[in-house]
Amino acid sequence: MTEPDNIDRLFLAMADPYRRSFIERLSKGPASVKELAAPADVQLPAVLKHLRVLEEGGIVVSEKVGRVRTYRMHKEAFSAMSDWIEQRQREMNAAFDRLADLMAELPEEKDH
Repeated sequence: MTEPDNIDRLFLAMADPYRRSFIERLSKGPASVKELAAPADVQLPAVLKHLRVLEEGGIVVSEKVGRVRTYRMHKEAFSAMSDWIEQRQREMNAAFDRLADLMAELPEEKDH
């Protein structure tokens, strides 16, 4: 998977409030599908669909033991997103620095 595809999947996974609530819960520790579904106001098939999007996005991983599937946060879940955001911030800051340099080179206007 290319980096742009990975970033797209990460942002897509984060775009839904239910998925963000699952991420918030999983940031506190692993949870079963049943535990994740309990506070959500959606049916179990929808919860599973949301969790599949999070897993495909590389944000969570799951493990099935017997009949229980448990999800946990992926160790490097947000590193690609963080790197992408930091790069955009560096580029934006560099653009503002160039603008400030250009503004400093302009002759000062005299009061009339």
